[in-house]
Amino acid sequence: MFDDVAKEFLHGRLKTVREVLVWKVEALSEYDIRRPLTETGTNLLGLVKHMATCESWYFGLVFGRPSPEPLGRWQDADGSDLWVTADETREQVIDFYRRAAKHSDATIGELPLDTPGDVPWWPGAEVTLFGVMVHVLQEATRHAGHADILREQLDGRTGLRPGLAGEIDTTARVAHWARVERAALAAAGGEGSGTEAGRHRGPAGSH
Repeated sequence: MFDDVAKEFLHGRLKTVREVLVWKVEALSEYDIRRPLTETGTNLLGLVKHMATCESWYFGLVFGRPSPEPLGRWQDADGSDLWVTADETREQVIDFYRRAAKHSDATIGELPLDTPGDVPWWPGAEVTLFGVMVHVLQEATRHAGHADILREQLDGRTGLRPGLAGEIDTTARVAHWARVERAALAAAGGEGSGTEAGRHRGPAGSH
């Protein structure tokens, strides 16, 4: 009974986070969903593609249930799942994520939580479906958090899901940003960080 409750809870959270991640790329230009927004090249659509690949491996290969998707070997992973080529469409990437999720859902639904798996890139580690579900949920939540920040940098939009995305109050945001900045300067004795990233940078929408 407890296993059923635990599985349903973790699975439900994973489904929610998937939808959040997809929502973060909605209503943006092709350029904005693809362009690198950090020094390491993190980008919104690349996060969706990465999680599709991640689920395909963890809920497929790990439990001897290979994904029907034409994935490369994990040994050859080169980071190409973290960005999107010009000839890959938004729809293709999101559809890939949906199909990967459907395959994952089947694995989760058909196997008990204590089903052993083999993660070849975790040599020597003993894993079960429960552990993999926790790991993938953690990974998805982490990247959804990345997407939150990236989206806010682009157009100021925030929120966990469409129903919780309120109107942007630019005046309130500017005032709050200034309040936080003053506290940071006071803690530093009135001296800023001196880094380029810390200079003249206000909240999204305040430029």
